[in-house]
Amino acid sequence: MSANIKSVIVGTGNYTPVNIFSNNDFLEHTFLEKNGNPIQRENLEIISKFQDITEIEERRYADPNHKASDLGYLAALNAIESSGIDPETLDYIIVAHNFGDIAPGSTRPDVLPTLGSRIKHKLGIKNPDCVAYDLPFGCPGWLQGMIQADYFIRSGDARRILIVGTETLSRVTDPHDRDSMIFADGAGATILEGQENTKTGILAHKTQTHTFEEAFYLYSAKSNNQELLSDELYIKMDGRRIYEYALKNVPLVIEQALQKSGTDLTEIKKVLVHQANGKMDEAILKRLFKLYGIREAPHHVMPMTISTLGNSSVATIPTLLDLIIKKQLKIHEFNSGDKVVLASVGAGMNINAMVYQF
Repeated sequence: MSANIKSVIVGTGNYTPVNIFSNNDFLEHTFLEKNGNPIQRENLEIISKFQDITEIEERRYADPNHKASDLGYLAALNAIESSGIDPETLDYIIVAHNFGDIAPGSTRPDVLPTLGSRIKHKLGIKNPDCVAYDLPFGCPGWLQGMIQADYFIRSGDARRILIVGTETLSRVTDPHDRDSMIFADGAGATILEGQENTKTGILAHKTQTHTFEEAFYLYSAKSNNQELLSDELYIKMDGRRIYEYALKNVPLVIEQALQKSGTDLTEIKKVLVHQANGKMDEAILKRLFKLYGIREAPHHVMPMTISTLGNSSVATIPTLLDLIIKKQLKIHEFNSGDKVVLASVGAGMNINAMVYQF
């Protein structure tokens, strides 16, 4: 690998569905425990407590005529337009997702052909040397795609790579599970380019996979409504264990990425964490700064979109990144020389972190 080549972000894009579903849209749902018993609280109280914990007020759902590959294509097109590159010069297209294309009214995933091939087809790219493939890695999938792309670029195997994160989680949520209110739809995309003798670019990264006890903290299972005869499977989670796992491990993985990059936490201007749960993300940030003996994190160091966009899995960080780069997120911006951290945690259980300098 060449130490003189860095992977530099030259384009970003996102596609955020226009359909807004507020917490009030869940007031008529029948929420059940995992054992099928009714939750012994009024929906208003359930939803109020949910909002206090997650900070989610509303989320976005895809149009019925859009699948995950459609959202990913629109985000990719946005990134290509912002970069000004010729898409025929892309060496790889890496598409992170968890459930593939899902039609409305079904939970059955469709990944033949892969979403990478579908998005390349939609972009009209003819170059056969542009290799398109999928990366299922839980919510950290897009960031892991960035990490893989960095290895390709620094090895000399590639010059330009498109990384997409896209998901339609609304189609795999159980309407009888209160956790269904967390999930949303969306897509984000980034283009990395290898550049020589520059301070800008990816400085370091770190990834871990914990499976000994943690592998099934997120899983697929039937509806909480045991009277349903359907074999449809929905996304399920053990929220308490995920919270404890993330709080314990994510700060340590970020710390290792910072150490690999030779960067002190005090040099970091922004921390972009996967938008999973507002209170959990805040606790992760607090624990991270505590590792460095700092009692309070700097004001506005952690941008958040979860209150209005919900948790769109692989799409949260690239969407957040794009909004800041294009100055569409109030009070947040990147300046030349700024060092930032990107970090995610999710199904697998997987954690990754990256240090990037603008």
